[in-house]
This record gives sequence, C-alpha cells and structure tokens, in this order.
Amino acid sequence: MEFTDRVLKCIDCGSEFVFTAGEQLFFHDKQFVNDPKRCKQCKAKRGSGSARVRSETRTTCSECGESTTVPFKPTQGRPVLCRSCFQKLQSGAQSAPGSTAVPS
Repeated sequence: MEFTDRVLKCIDCGSEFVFTAGEQLFFHDKQFVNDPKRCKQCKAKRGSGSARVRSETRTTCSECGESTTVPFKPTQGRPVLCRSCFQKLQSGAQSAPGSTAVPS
C-alpha cells in the first residue's frame, strides 16, 4: 500500500499539520482506523495532564456539624462527612469485623 503526505486541520487550534507517509504507515500497522485530529503541539498539551479543575462544594458535616468543602456535589438523603469524621468512620470500620469502610 502506497502512502503520501496529507495535510490535516487540528480540531483544537485550527492550524494545518502534515500527516506524513511514515505516520500513516504506523497507523496502518497498528490498525488505527481514524486519522489524527490534533497537531503535535495540541496533542502534547492534552497529554501533559493540563490541570482538570475540580469544583469544591461548601457543605456541613452530617456528624459534627462543622462547615467543610467536598470535591463533589452532595445528593439529598446521603450523609456528607468532613475529613476527620470520615477518617474516624474508616478506622472504626476497619477494626470491626464484617463491616465496610464506606456506608452505602
């Protein structure tokens, strides 16, 4: 199979980049069916683990009533614990035989 260089457009930055014949041969050998969508610079940015922002939610601990932040949006009917109450619950559950660490 004969491969020739092709010019593709990056979906992130919109710049054109060359999908070389050697890269196409590599994709063919690995049985990849889709062409690359990003230029090398944008692919490197994505691969470096650019900081994913976690939303913090302010809430009140169900055990001690202390104000705390959690990295998720609490759902109704489920207890939310501060770090110290959660750790107490975990250490108590580990010492008790047959119990689980996280309540459902």
